[in-house]
This record gives sequence, structure tokens and C-alpha cells, in this order.
Amino acid sequence: MKKRSGLYPRVRVEGGGRGVVSQAGSVLLVETVRKSGLDTAISAALTPWRKPRAVHDPSKILLDVALAVALGGDCLADVGMLRAEPDVFGPVASDPTVSRLLDALAVSGPKALAAIRAARSQARERVWEVAGASSPAADGQVTVYIDGVLVLAHSEKQDATATWKKTFGHHPLMGFVDHGSGGSGEPVVGLLRPGNAGSVRHEVAQFE
Repeated sequence: MKKRSGLYPRVRVEGGGRGVVSQAGSVLLVETVRKSGLDTAISAALTPWRKPRAVHDPSKILLDVALAVALGGDCLADVGMLRAEPDVFGPVASDPTVSRLLDALAVSGPKALAAIRAARSQARERVWEVAGASSPAADGQVTVYIDGVLVLAHSEKQDATATWKKTFGHHPLMGFVDHGSGGSGEPVVGLLRPGNAGSVRHEVAQFE
């Protein structure tokens, strides 16, 4: 069952239903967006990029692209997997509409990035407050692990080069906040680097 709430339908699972949808696990991601308030925060942040009489909210388009990437997509056209399940993801913009928004945000450059980062920061602050004693900043100190991660590319994308592992792609530098769980933590920052960028030994930074 579904009920429209915010940018995405609200989905409920029932044992006696007949309908089957693919990508059902992505409901967890959609609910994370909703519970964290990221949808409303980024919608407000991207208001300057919403054209009069626009059918699709820029924030919904951007979040749909992020969901597609999380589901394994590697190009803008992969939002089509969301478009195929309107009961789960609601209305999804066409490929040309997605491309036009990304072009508009790219033209704005630092202004658009600042707006998106502010929305993410607002959502993260809300989640950490809800986490209380389980928050990574509960003791007044945040630990960030900095490491390089190879990302493969299948075509001549910007800065994609041969890597030190004899593959082809990028070697971004990533920062992960330690949650004390022993895993890689919460990704909070990334710097895109060419594939031939030097390897980085595991670094730890602490902030108060």
C-alpha cells in the first residue's frame, strides 16, 4: 500500500498483498531521506533553481539520481529503474529534465554546491541529535578517517586515467566519520582525483 507523503509515496508492506515490486529494499533509503528531513532541507535549498510552473521539484530529481546511484546506477539515464516503480518512488523526471537540472546546477557551481552541502549538514545535525548518546559527536569529539578509494570508469570520463592497480578510473580521497562500529563509517566528504593520483595511507583526524 502507498500514500503520498512529501516527495515520495509512503509504502507499507502487507503479507496478504498480490503486488510485487523490484528494488523494494530501496524503501529503507527513501525512509531515511524522510526521517532525516533531507527531502525538506534540500527542497528549500534548491528553491532558486525551481522554474515557475515546473512539474518536478529539483530536490526530488537530485534525490532520485542519488537513489539510482545507490542501487547500482552509473549514469543519469539509470533513474529509469526508479521510473519503472512509481508506487515506490512516485513521479520521476524524464532523462532530458534530469540533464537540464544537472546542467543548471553545474553552471551555478559553488553556489549550488553550498546549497546542497548546507541541506546535508542540516539533515546530519538532526540525525545526530536524535541519536543522542550513540551520536559520533556525543563526547564532544568527532573522528574522521581519511583514505583513498579506487572507482572504476568504463569510458573516458573527466580525469579518468589508468590506476596503480592496472585498472581505469578515478582515485578519490574520502573522509568517513567513525561511528565506533568497526566499519568504514559515515561518508562525509570526498575529493575527486584522477586514477593515477598517488595512494594515500590511512589517516585519522579528530575534531572537537
